[in-house]
Amino acid sequence: YTQGSVGIGVDAFAMLGLKLDSGSGRSGAGGSVDLLPYNSAGDAEDDFSRVGGAVKARFLDTEIKAGDVFPTTPVVHFGDARLLPESFKGFTVVNNSLDSLTLAAGRLHAMSQPNTSNTNDDFVTFYGGAVDAPWLGYAGGDYSVNENLSLSLYTSRLKDAWNQHYFGVSATYPLSDVVALLGTFNYYKATDEGRELLGELNNNIWSSSLGVAFGAHTVTASYQRNNGNNDFDYLRQADSIYLNNSIQYSDFNSPKEQSWMLRYDLNMAGYGIPGLTFMTRYARGWGADYSNANEVYMRQDDNGAPLTGQKRWERDVEARYVVQTGSFKDLSLRVRQAT
Repeated sequence: YTQGSVGIGVDAFAMLGLKLDSGSGRSGAGGSVDLLPYNSAGDAEDDFSRVGGAVKARFLDTEIKAGDVFPTTPVVHFGDARLLPESFKGFTVVNNSLDSLTLAAGRLHAMSQPNTSNTNDDFVTFYGGAVDAPWLGYAGGDYSVNENLSLSLYTSRLKDAWNQHYFGVSATYPLSDVVALLGTFNYYKATDEGRELLGELNNNIWSSSLGVAFGAHTVTASYQRNNGNNDFDYLRQADSIYLNNSIQYSDFNSPKEQSWMLRYDLNMAGYGIPGLTFMTRYARGWGADYSNANEVYMRQDDNGAPLTGQKRWERDVEARYVVQTGSFKDLSLRVRQAT
């Protein structure tokens, strides 16, 4: 930022993805799931890149950015699960004038897809596909009541597709210097809007978790339920789904689906290796029922009947190390496996 009561600056980025090894059918399952773009012969490209930036201004405790932006809210959150992080085009506003309260808002008109060099793609949702929506707007805030309790409330509109609202609570209750109870609750409400480009919607989905942290160990159990008749949808490859059982591969967000998950975390700082952590979890979902889904989200069996009584499970294992000191401080290395 420049000096003065009003600071002006630029955020710029340049990203490069390199193919180390790939062949036919070995770079993903198709579409946005693929890690790399393809050439005219159907082979994965050797590399691809993306450049962009945003101008920004800061006055007192308010920051405004316009251009390529990376929002981080429960209703629109850029994704970084693929080779190059996702970005959006538009403007964002963040205000921290009040202690413990962060307010955020934005209006976006385009997004990038993780396996392309373009930063000006149309909106695409994960389950409904491409949407001819001119813009997405959002507003909300996060409030820390104290060091043990925080609240979030957000609303958003994907023009002519949906209105989406979110409420979240996160709490910690220390039992001693080394033992604490942990709890979360997340709730989304989604309804159709305007031209109903994704059909009629009236979804609500929620998740709740309860855990205990003792020393270097944390054990957490969670439950999630979609009460709607359609998949709970969000922007493709984004992280805009703050639900406990939305994990590495599965979201457990099919219509009427219920799921539970058990998770274990280990922080090796307590054993003299700060920055090294391990995690494993197992989740199981049941009861997915597409009998009353609209035509956009309908899924059918080989005989053309709506899928009913569907179930699934997932197991994840992960190790992560964050460099603590030196020139590479904060560099994060992670290895993940999902079944």
